[in-house]
Amino acid sequence: MRNPIFTGSGVAIVTPFTDDGVDFNKLEELIEFQIKEGTDAIIICGTTGEASTMPDEEHKAAIKFTVEKVNKRVPVIAGAGSNDTRHAIELSRFAEEVGADAILTVTPYYNKTTQKGLYEHFKAIANSISIPVVLYNVPSRTNLNINVDTIKALSAFENIVAIKECNMSQVADIINSCPEDFTVYSGDDAMAVPMMSLGGKGVISVMANIIPKDTHDMIVKYLNGDVEGSRKIQLKTMPLINALFAEVSPIPVKAAMNLMGMNVGKCRMPLVDISDKGLEVLRNAMKNYGLIS
Repeated sequence: MRNPIFTGSGVAIVTPFTDDGVDFNKLEELIEFQIKEGTDAIIICGTTGEASTMPDEEHKAAIKFTVEKVNKRVPVIAGAGSNDTRHAIELSRFAEEVGADAILTVTPYYNKTTQKGLYEHFKAIANSISIPVVLYNVPSRTNLNINVDTIKALSAFENIVAIKECNMSQVADIINSCPEDFTVYSGDDAMAVPMMSLGGKGVISVMANIIPKDTHDMIVKYLNGDVEGSRKIQLKTMPLINALFAEVSPIPVKAAMNLMGMNVGKCRMPLVDISDKGLEVLRNAMKNYGLIS
């Protein structure tokens, strides 16, 4: 029986940048803030972490730094995906070597592939390491879906233990088709509670960057049987979630963190500053939530 890497809220943590590279002092502050506030896992170098703009040296340094600073207090899941299978294997092996608890590996993007190609891609990655693998299905960014039959076939691998699923239309079929010990995490903050009603075990969250305790409580309440308490938090967060995704993520969440005085810097090009309209929507949502005055 495979145990979940975590249950609850895993933060898809932002990467704070300066003009010279990763701001590791700030990253350490963010890690400590997340652990103090009850976050159940830290996902480093994912989409929210802008891994696609990070050269390998920087990407690897961020993974290693996070593993060392977290020091086993919560699981660290390292983003190690690529649309080049050999590159994904290299990043995955590095993550294992430096002590990451698992990897997150995204569907190949741009060049894409067939369902057989997806199976072979993820099989090759899983066979290259011994730590757990979390698949990452995000068709809105990759223009490619991992179909349920492919997920089912991949779930037979001992170390392919979970999926971060953003295609909510197939969650029920995944849970019906895959082994009971295969974990499904929501990749969408707005669908975290609905997904748990189908058997999901948590969320890999953007909003946890600014409201880690509430995100953790929302998941844990549901899993502990307080469905009504969980539902109320989900509903309360919805205007904030809508503001955080009104423009391409992580543009709004970094803006929100800067408004809160966290000073995480800008997104890297081609991502740009939030628009005036988006900033107004974000400010209002944050004020209504009580995050800023």
